[in-house]
Amino acid sequence: MPTKADLTSADLTEIRQAALGAADPLGIAADLADAAETGRLADPDDAGHALTLAAEIAESRSKLDAALGYAERAIASYATPDDTKAGAAHALHARLLFRSGRDDEALAELEPLRPLLTEVPDAAAYITAALAAGGRSRVIIAEQWLTEAVKKALAGRATEPSSADDAGLTFFLLQQRHRVRHTLGLPHDANDNLADRLENKLAATTARAAAEPADDLLFWPQAEFDRMLTTWPALAQPYGATWDDHRAHLERELVRLTSAGRTGLTLLPATVTGLTGFAGTDNDPADPKTRAGYANQQATRAGQITWPPERNGACWCGSGNKYKKCCLPRSR
Repeated sequence: MPTKADLTSADLTEIRQAALGAADPLGIAADLADAAETGRLADPDDAGHALTLAAEIAESRSKLDAALGYAERAIASYATPDDTKAGAAHALHARLLFRSGRDDEALAELEPLRPLLTEVPDAAAYITAALAAGGRSRVIIAEQWLTEAVKKALAGRATEPSSADDAGLTFFLLQQRHRVRHTLGLPHDANDNLADRLENKLAATTARAAAEPADDLLFWPQAEFDRMLTTWPALAQPYGATWDDHRAHLERELVRLTSAGRTGLTLLPATVTGLTGFAGTDNDPADPKTRAGYANQQATRAGQITWPPERNGACWCGSGNKYKKCCLPRSR
């Protein structure tokens, strides 16, 4: 699966998902490294991402020397050694050092990353994964680091988090610590119980979201979107100030509903004439209830747009571009 010029962040995500099943993953890793170093990335800031991906591919084929080389080049690609975005590359490098029997070097690499545990959402996962490569004694260190990070995160709170959203980054710390302690066979403590409560509340919230009717999935094609904002400027708030904002909002909402268990989702083409006619003379077209009623009406009619399209298929928005190059990346 050869790569091409001007690789985007979306391309790198697609490669991550498909590379390990490709016929020549090591060739893909080499091409990713070449793309990072010869200017074949749409965003030069993705160099570290591309090289880290190359290292992960090489590691998956037990080519540790090659993986270490890619990881070192990934770290060097960041502007400063303490760039928080470089954390995943440093952690991967440490994991490879553990796997190569260079435990002291690996620990020295990870120690400076400890502050990221309370700053970066996925740091708990990649730091723990790196320590786990060093065996049980290093997993014990992971539990100690996570415990200290949880204490620090909770110390500034007046009350216990009441939900995953309320906990924010602390929720990820609690989850990761809970899993590590389970791996070590440690008994539940107060923070494990808190992790369980928050996870149960999150599961209940997700289940409720799956059972609720879909939110307003009206899709305004570009010409209708421009007319709609001219007619009702206040609708910039629910639908977006620009057509790009509108499409991004819809893509994110569709992804959210899918994560909540919803299937068979469709977009409902909307027109100014249609909404005006539905509202009639007695209702305000801009009122949320009126718009919801119009959406329910459109959901019973032909012309709905099936979502999601194939990655290489035409995008649902009608731009004429492939989905993977148009609205798919907007959800991120």
